[in-house]
Amino acid sequence: MKIPAALVKELRERTGAGMMECKKALVESGGDIEAAISAMRKSGQAKVAKKAGRIAAEGLIVIQQDSKHAAMVEVNSETDFVSKGDDFKDFCDAVAATVLRDCPNNLKSLMAANLVGGEKSVEDARKDLIGKIGENVNVRRFALMETGNLAVYLHGTRIGVLVDIRGGNAELAKDIAMHIAASRPVCVSADQVPAETIAKEKEIFAAQAANSGKPANIIEKMVEGRLKKFLSEITLLGQPFVKDPDQNVEKLLKANKANVIHFERFEVGEGIEKKSENFADEVRQQVQGS
Repeated sequence: MKIPAALVKELRERTGAGMMECKKALVESGGDIEAAISAMRKSGQAKVAKKAGRIAAEGLIVIQQDSKHAAMVEVNSETDFVSKGDDFKDFCDAVAATVLRDCPNNLKSLMAANLVGGEKSVEDARKDLIGKIGENVNVRRFALMETGNLAVYLHGTRIGVLVDIRGGNAELAKDIAMHIAASRPVCVSADQVPAETIAKEKEIFAAQAANSGKPANIIEKMVEGRLKKFLSEITLLGQPFVKDPDQNVEKLLKANKANVIHFERFEVGEGIEKKSENFADEVRQQVQGS
């Protein structure tokens, strides 16, 4: 059966699939485009399930704001190439817009929500995108903060920061947001560090100091000193300010009568264990399997 080129073109536009795949589906469906789409979706779902297990550690950070809130989302892909494509970018923008519209309480609620600009849930739209681009896609996390005292910073598309800061001025707020992006603090102050984290670090420092052979009272001071240094490194207030390392952030804020209540910092792929690929082995396996 001869399939018109225009019909193949329409199927490609509607499914995002390759030309030969579209032509084959139309031949098998007798030229019925709706039946071809249905068959491709059915076969595509099997591909999606397989791709869903693959590691997605690339992607984008997207921030959107309205008069009440700012929404920040991280959406992951398997490769940087896909994250630069319009289909992936449009999906990320729509997810951020959905967060702004619905203010969901958790990721599960977000995935069940109707995606802005579409007729499907975020989860179903995600699955469709996987089938279209051929890579795993994962909506990893989102943050939502009120705009009243908010500082926002987006470093390219890979690092995003939202900061609830009271007092000071717009320049200070931007500087603090940029500092957080660059210095990766874990929390605002030492009292927010989990007790189990402090206990674990003290145990490690004590074991290290014990090997020095110094008296117990000296070891205790060594542990206290190392713990203090550790806390200054991971807390926003304790860190040296990136623009002026001679003063820490706490002193900077006090000098400007400002206070940081809370912040959110997202970095693409942070904490995701990336799979180490051997390209030569992968090609060899494909050749052997063909």
